[in-house]
Amino acid sequence: MAKKQKYYVVWKGVNPGVYDSWTDCLLQVKGYDGAQYKSFDTREEAEHALASSAYHYIGRNAAKGEETFRQLPEGFDMNCLAVDAACSGNPGPMEYRGVYLLTGQQVFHFGPVYGTNNIGEFLAIVHALALMKQKNISMPVYSDSRNALAWVRQKKCKTKLERTPRTEELFRMIERAERWLKENTYTIPLLKWETDQWGEVPADFGRK
Repeated sequence: MAKKQKYYVVWKGVNPGVYDSWTDCLLQVKGYDGAQYKSFDTREEAEHALASSAYHYIGRNAAKGEETFRQLPEGFDMNCLAVDAACSGNPGPMEYRGVYLLTGQQVFHFGPVYGTNNIGEFLAIVHALALMKQKNISMPVYSDSRNALAWVRQKKCKTKLERTPRTEELFRMIERAERWLKENTYTIPLLKWETDQWGEVPADFGRK
């Protein structure tokens, strides 16, 4: 399913305003005491909310259940890479990317190519590992996909997608990724991004 664009209102943060990506929103509220923020489905709703009191939208006890009030654990090391994929349909046009949390910078992006979300997540993790080995750097990699993390550890993309002329390019990429995993070792921690506790992974394309 295609991810819908979301807009994030920051009432209280480094720079209050409306942001069109979770990464940008996170940079305004991470570590900011008493930060107030919330996601909206349209820019019009977001701008209207920004002009109003945050209380109308989040309430005094919203932090207990409000999605956008979920925050990273105290002392979370932002020197890490987050990856994510987006797919318009499943299968459908798929793309993936990696984002450096400390700055919000997009480090790499690939696609769109015909595929599935899980394949994109798998390729994104391997892309991150290969890139860091090439540049001789090391930092944790976060993904919100349990399947992709398991596939990488097993060094096998266990997709059920059929190999056809339409998916041939993608399957060649999968084979390269699997070969890289079998021929290389790494000590980089591969970690699960806990969406339920922390909100959307910063590499999210914002189209839920």
